[in-house]
Amino acid sequence: MAHLVARRALLAVPVLLVVTFGVFAIAAASPFDPVKAYAGTAALGADQETLDRLRDNLGVDRPFAARWWEWLTSAVTGDLGQSSVLRQPVADAIGERIVWSTLLCAVAFAVAILLGTLLGVLAARRPGSLLDRTVTSLAYSLEAAPVFWIALLAVWLFALQLDVLPAGGLTDTGSEHVTAGQVARHLILPAGVLAVSQLPWFTLYVRQGVGDALAEDPVRGARARGLGERTVLLGHALRSGLLPVLTLIGSRVPELITGALLVETVFSWPGIAAATVEAATAVDFPLLAALTTLATAAVLAGNLLADLLYGLTDPRVKLSEM
Repeated sequence: MAHLVARRALLAVPVLLVVTFGVFAIAAASPFDPVKAYAGTAALGADQETLDRLRDNLGVDRPFAARWWEWLTSAVTGDLGQSSVLRQPVADAIGERIVWSTLLCAVAFAVAILLGTLLGVLAARRPGSLLDRTVTSLAYSLEAAPVFWIALLAVWLFALQLDVLPAGGLTDTGSEHVTAGQVARHLILPAGVLAVSQLPWFTLYVRQGVGDALAEDPVRGARARGLGERTVLLGHALRSGLLPVLTLIGSRVPELITGALLVETVFSWPGIAAATVEAATAVDFPLLAALTTLATAAVLAGNLLADLLYGLTDPRVKLSEM
C-alpha cells in the first residue's frame, strides 16, 4: 500500500505542474481586466496613468510564464501568494472556506453512497418489480436533472412553501455565534441536494452489480445449501456487487466538486465557491492556481482511495501490481 501511495504521489507532481501552468495560460488569455476588477467602481473615474501604475504594481503585464514560475517557487515554500480580489493571503482565504466545503462534500457523499447502496440492493432483489421500476425510473430522472435546478426546487419547496428549513447561509439571521445546531440545520438542504445529484449513479451501479452477483454460481450454491435470503444477499451478493461501486467513488469526485460549487452559490454556503467565481472573473492568478491545484489534488486523492478500497476488498487484486 505504501508503495502505491508513494508512486501515485510522484506521478501527481507533473500533473499538478501542467495544470497550474495551464491555469496561468488560460487566465492570461481571459478577456477580463484584473486591474479594473481590483479597483472596482474606482476604476471608472481613474485616469490612465493611475491604472497603468496599478497594473505595474499588480504585475499583470508580465509574461504569464514568469508569473507562474514565481508563484510555483513561492508555493513550494508554503507561500501561495496574495489574493488581489479578496485582499488577503491566499492560504488564509482558502483556510477560512475549505472547512465548510469539505463538510458539505463529505456529508453529501456519505449520504449518496449509503442511500444509493440501500436503494440499489432493494431494487436488485426483485428485478422487474414495481419497486425496481420505481427506483430505476427515479434514478434516471435525477441523473438528467441539473443540480442547480434541484437546488432551486428545494429552496422553493422546503424554505418558501413549507418553511421548515432555512434557504441558505451558515447560521440564523442576526446570530452572533456559530453553533453546531445551526450549522446542522442549515446543512440539511445543500447537503441533501448535493447528495441527490450523486445518488443515481450509486443506485444504478449497486443495482446492476448486486443483480449480476445474484445470478452467479456461488450465490446459487449458497441458496442451494439452505442459507437464508438475507445471508445470501448481504454476505455474498452485496460484497461482490459493491466492487464496481468502489471504482465509481474516484470518478465522481470531479462531479462532486462541480456540483458543490453550484450548490454553495445557490445556498450562499460560505465555502470556496464564491472565492472561485471571484478569482475567475478578476483573473486572480495566485488564488486561481491554488484553487485549481486543490481541486486536482482532490480528484487524484479520490482515484487513489478508490484503488486502495478495491485492492483491500477484492483478494484477487494485488496493490503491488496497480
